[in-house]
Amino acid sequence: MIRFRLFGIPITVLPWFWITLAIIGAGSLSNADDLFRLLLFVLAGFFSVLVHELGHGLTIKKLGAPTEIVLQAFGGFATYPKGRFNRKENFLVTAAGPAIQLILGAIALVIYRSLSEDMVATMGGHFLLVLCWISFFWALFNLLPIVPMDGGQLLNAVLGPKRQNITYIVGIITAIGIGILALNFKLLIATLFMGYFAYQNFQLLRTSRQS
Repeated sequence: MIRFRLFGIPITVLPWFWITLAIIGAGSLSNADDLFRLLLFVLAGFFSVLVHELGHGLTIKKLGAPTEIVLQAFGGFATYPKGRFNRKENFLVTAAGPAIQLILGAIALVIYRSLSEDMVATMGGHFLLVLCWISFFWALFNLLPIVPMDGGQLLNAVLGPKRQNITYIVGIITAIGIGILALNFKLLIATLFMGYFAYQNFQLLRTSRQS
């Protein structure tokens, strides 16, 4: 476990964060170059996800609330007191994460495209390309309208607490649809995750209807 502070925000990186990134980025490790590319993938993933969570955390801090960032398996989160913000503020806090990550991806892409052919072929060029890919993918994936991802939280902020059941129904439909699509492409891990998200939103919907 790694702990440090950045811009006054406590940050904790759990061991499973590194392990998950290594599993995602692992391919054929037949030589030292493959291992180094894996390390670059993990480093790019760490930097990109940290920037994403800092988008949330710095916005929370700007709005006057305490926050802490935790990076865990398959992502992370920035904490803040429940009920502290109104719908507009919740929307801004949630949107800040993917927004700054998309900006990071765009910057990495611009720098990558400005490199010479010789520089593109270096490990530095490879790092920029991976950083760009991870940033765009992670931000867009998080914008899917599925709770607890950012897209689901944004939809919930727009619809409001009185219509949160709609958010859960949209999450169920979206997760099932993407899960079926992923299964067609034989992406079993993605299918399992979408199945879990669909079940999670179904449980939230059932609890909401009972309350």
